Amino acid sequence: MDDLTKSAFLNRPDLHVETEGEFAGWRTWSRDNFETHNGPFYHRMEDDGSIHCAFRVQTKHLNGMKNIHGGAFMSFADYCLSATATPVLQGPGVTVSFACEFLDAAREGELVKGLGEITRAGGSMIFLRGLLTNGARKLFTFSGTLKRVKPRMPPVANNDPA
Repeated sequence: MDDLTKSAFLNRPDLHVETEGEFAGWRTWSRDNFETHNGPFYHRMEDDGSIHCAFRVQTKHLNGMKNIHGGAFMSFADYCLSATATPVLQGPGVTVSFACEFLDAAREGELVKGLGEITRAGGSMIFLRGLLTNGARKLFTFSGTLKRVKPRMPPVANNDPA
């Protein structure tokens, strides 16, 4: 299906659908410079409505022991939180809490997949949890809370000369 038609983010100006290579047909966002530099990270919606995320471990993701850096796992998991929340987010959101557990390492060339689930979506907060894997190997668990961000009115200029 790979259809995010239920999402207000379908029309995001920074939404990019990959057209070539291993991730052809997968989506990513180009607005976040940190994720663009540290990814690329990808997501797609499956026929059952679940959001799957993935990236291929590159040299830039490794620590001094030639395993994936913990920060790379955490950055990708945060991306998974946002991608998973996309169908219900209805606009921009920010991560307000994040927790994780490191279970196993990933190495250069391995495909890391992320699968999250929404445990509750309220009026302003969305609660999620997920798992990163490589094949059958469980690598990393995570949970977090996203807050919907309402558009703010620009500040009114103060014309008081005092």
